[in-house]
Amino acid sequence: MVEKTIFEKIVAGEIPCKKVAENEKFLAFYDIAPQAPVHIPKKCVKDFSCASGELLGELCVFAQEVAKSVGIDKSGYRIITNIGSDGGQEVPHLHLHILGGKKLSSIIVR
Repeated sequence: MVEKTIFEKIVAGEIPCKKVAENEKFLAFYDIAPQAPVHIPKKCVKDFSCASGELLGELCVFAQEVAKSVGIDKSGYRIITNIGSDGGQEVPHLHLHILGGKKLSSIIVR
């Protein structure tokens, strides 16, 4: 039997979380180790590169709703998803990090 990821356990209600928003497809909750204030997983898809365009579109709309509900939609925010071990992904379950509520430094790619 394959063990559930921590996100699957949270979605199933086996691990409590501080919910921000939820609908039939997505769940937003505050991270317990806040490198990023909010995560948004629900559907069990390995990562961004495995997700359908339809799912990603719906996820983006939900992320906009979450940003508005936590009050960072006007001041600005950053959305991050990690893909694979080299990309920093620790849990093999599609999720977004929404960072905001303070001035973020610029990302410089060289």
